[in-house]
Amino acid sequence: MPRNGLSTASIPRPDQSGVPGAVIRFYQRSFPAVDYLALGCIVGGWVLIQLFATPFHRLFSLDNKAIQYPFAVVERVSVVWSVVYAGIIPFLTLLLWAVMFRPNRYKVQVTILGFLVALMLTTLLTDIIKNAVGRPRPDLISRCIPKKGTPENKLITWTVCTQTSQHILQEGWRSFPSGHSSFSFSGLGYLSFFLSGQMRVFRPRTDLCRCLVALVPFLCALLIAISRLDDYRHDVYDVTCGSILGTVIAYFSYRRYYPSLRSVGCDMPHDGITSPEGFYKLPGDEEQQIQRPAVPSRQWGAEDEVYQLSETSSPPRRL
Repeated sequence: MPRNGLSTASIPRPDQSGVPGAVIRFYQRSFPAVDYLALGCIVGGWVLIQLFATPFHRLFSLDNKAIQYPFAVVERVSVVWSVVYAGIIPFLTLLLWAVMFRPNRYKVQVTILGFLVALMLTTLLTDIIKNAVGRPRPDLISRCIPKKGTPENKLITWTVCTQTSQHILQEGWRSFPSGHSSFSFSGLGYLSFFLSGQMRVFRPRTDLCRCLVALVPFLCALLIAISRLDDYRHDVYDVTCGSILGTVIAYFSYRRYYPSLRSVGCDMPHDGITSPEGFYKLPGDEEQQIQRPAVPSRQWGAEDEVYQLSETSSPPRRL
């Protein structure tokens, strides 16, 4: 029996008969293949938004100083470079790690999968919120180029704009949250969480160099987010919310495959071994300490107490 007093017999088993049982067995045996299917759905949803979604156009006034900033033709960090900094470079870093340290195939698979899920899920949610909120950018009036004679002290609609480029015009109502900020903190944030786990930065008396290396991706993401303020594409509110969104999703995606950074086995993913009761996690995971049946556990120098009962043992003698 496991040391915590729980046995596999005490865990309720799902019904393994019929169609529900077949579905459960397929899910258990195909993990993480099901996650690839979900990732494909996320990518498909993002493509549909790019093709068909238009933002909600909030009313605005020409005397609103918050949207009178100039339109920056050349951005400090363009969309292409944000993909390079927060997508391609972290991806190549993970591949380099795999080549250098040669982990097992499952670890490489879930690490790359978690990274892709973090990026695409953040991008999808960001675009959904952008189009639903329709918040004007700080450079909206410069984008709009309103008609002459448009009143300055009353609310007006987007139909007064004379901008010929629909892309530039429609992007003027996609300010909240910052896409650069959320994307950079999801990709680089995931890389930072991964490096923290592999180097065990929360282990007692860990050297400062490891901590600094793990914080470098977060610093790069912060600089990308700040560049959006310098270009007057977003305000502090947009950048802050986008950064929080990207960080939360990055941590969510990382924790789906890896234990807590304070766990003993934080550098190893949940092993993904299935049983009739579901998935086992690493013994060091803080959520559950249920050990595998018939596998002894020795942690923190603890001694296992073994008691054997014999069917032929003699009764105690009376004195």
